[in-house]
Amino acid sequence: MQISNYVKILCLCWLCLATQPAHAISAITIDVDNIESEQGNVRNLKLRYQLSPVNAGAKQADVTLNAQFKPINEKIWSDLSLSCDRISLPAVMKKPATGSTSQQWGCEQGKLVTAHINAPFSFSLSLDQQHGSPQISASLNLKQANLSDAAGLHAGEKISAQLSAKATHSNNQWAWQAHLDWLAGEAFWQPFYFASAGHSLQASGVLNAQFLNVDAAELSLKNVGKASFSGQWRLGDNTLQALTLSAPNLDLEALYPLLLKPLLEKTSLDNLEMAGNASLQLTIQGSQPTAFLLDLDNVDVDDKDHRFALYKLNASIPWDYDEIKNARLTYAGGNLLKVPLGPASIHVELNRYALTAPQVTLPILDGALNLADVSAAWANNEWHWHLRANVVPIDMVELSQALGLPRMEGKVAASIPLVTYSAGQLGVDGEMGFNLFDGSILVKNLAMQTPLGSAPRLTADMQMRNLDLGALTRTFAFGAIEGKLDGDVSNLQLVNWKPVNFDADFHSSDGRYPKKISQRAVENISALGGAGAAAAIQRSFLRFLKEFNYQKIGLSCKLRKDVCEMNGVESTGQGYVIVKGSGVPSITVMGYNHSVNWSDLLERIKRITTGNVAPIIK
Repeated sequence: MQISNYVKILCLCWLCLATQPAHAISAITIDVDNIESEQGNVRNLKLRYQLSPVNAGAKQADVTLNAQFKPINEKIWSDLSLSCDRISLPAVMKKPATGSTSQQWGCEQGKLVTAHINAPFSFSLSLDQQHGSPQISASLNLKQANLSDAAGLHAGEKISAQLSAKATHSNNQWAWQAHLDWLAGEAFWQPFYFASAGHSLQASGVLNAQFLNVDAAELSLKNVGKASFSGQWRLGDNTLQALTLSAPNLDLEALYPLLLKPLLEKTSLDNLEMAGNASLQLTIQGSQPTAFLLDLDNVDVDDKDHRFALYKLNASIPWDYDEIKNARLTYAGGNLLKVPLGPASIHVELNRYALTAPQVTLPILDGALNLADVSAAWANNEWHWHLRANVVPIDMVELSQALGLPRMEGKVAASIPLVTYSAGQLGVDGEMGFNLFDGSILVKNLAMQTPLGSAPRLTADMQMRNLDLGALTRTFAFGAIEGKLDGDVSNLQLVNWKPVNFDADFHSSDGRYPKKISQRAVENISALGGAGAAAAIQRSFLRFLKEFNYQKIGLSCKLRKDVCEMNGVESTGQGYVIVKGSGVPSITVMGYNHSVNWSDLLERIKRITTGNVAPIIK
């Protein structure tokens, strides 16, 4: 049940009271079986009020009204109770000098009660006639009112508010003024929650049969700031026809949780902390935005989910439907997925619903991400964009620490071909190349859905060639392996950055090069695939040797439904070979478990890389 329907039904009931002759009687009782209207029905209406003279011909009444009502689109009848002690029912007052007449109505102690409303109130109403022009003045005070609806979309608790309004009728329209002060209480009005009062609105304008015109208005939000506006609302189809708004000084720390966060629900911007100030100017004509200007002053934006942050953000973003505008944005620093960002200055061109920038440089640690051919457009209520990029070499020591990875040596550089984004889907046209561990890594068929959303999805294929096993094993504290490694990962799928599907195969690179493996590395490999090799080392003279020769190394995993189907360089009757020995001394490492729970395997790898693995002897 919409709260607005309560008001409509109440007006029907109040009409019964207002239309009864109260000039020569002291008490009135009204019983009505049924009232039907376009808004809904009322039944079993019982109205009782007792009149008593007060002074100067005025009268006073105690009124009670009980009824059941049902909005036109609902099936359930609801109870309604309206009471008002000391209603003022004056006689008509006439001023001979001006020919004006006046009636003053009032209710000092009123209360409206339904299944979803408990609202103590008082009100006053003045009806005037001056030179043939009707005037209405009214005031309403709510006192600790509780409101809600059956759907749970609207609610208020202990609401105290004052509303005053005045209107004069002339030339088939009403010139009006209104002032609203919210004094106490909290309210939820889907999707907004107001935890405290202190807000106010004052406005004036004209009402006619076609339009509600707001000529001047000022909205004051406690701790946020003020906004002045004017506009026009078309009554026939309930559409906003025009709006001019100016909010020169808004506190974003208070504005974000109050208004922005509810509007950004289920987006990448729905869990932020903000500080700083903003100003906004907005113009709407013919129900469409035609111009705005957004300025940001020393704004800090920090994602609570640790995906991104920008600090000391300053911006001037003008936009016009008919004119090309240039926007600028600068920030002193920040981070993206925990990678530190250096200060940057960005300039873009805005042409209606399109944005272009020929070159953008974003400093990252000691390197940078260079973006070129940046183009974005808003169409069909979605963003569509594309760009090209390359990574200026970044120190891997700092980058690995920032990402929470084991310490990596060297530099990483990359060339990124055309990247496109449309309808929440990010894709790469071509291969992304990286130089790492003295080898090369190619990422192919990269695609992402909602990359900054709450549950991003990534798919890709990867090809690794000639990675230095010495640098790789030193980085991950695996034990020393000398040689080179190739790897292929196909059908990779990540959900919220966690693997859920892939086909991975890692094996020795082709070619001639030294191939050595330490006893510690053998123990760690055996912990992944089985304990047989570790037992052999512990029970023979091999335990006195620090390293062994090998011919080839290989390990594969097909991940499906949290289970990894494992294999090696070749299969045997008992299992599979992970390390195949060669020469003297040599050792062969076997794996015996083909099916391994993925979570268990990750835990094993974690123990290995932190040096906590001890071989299991059987």
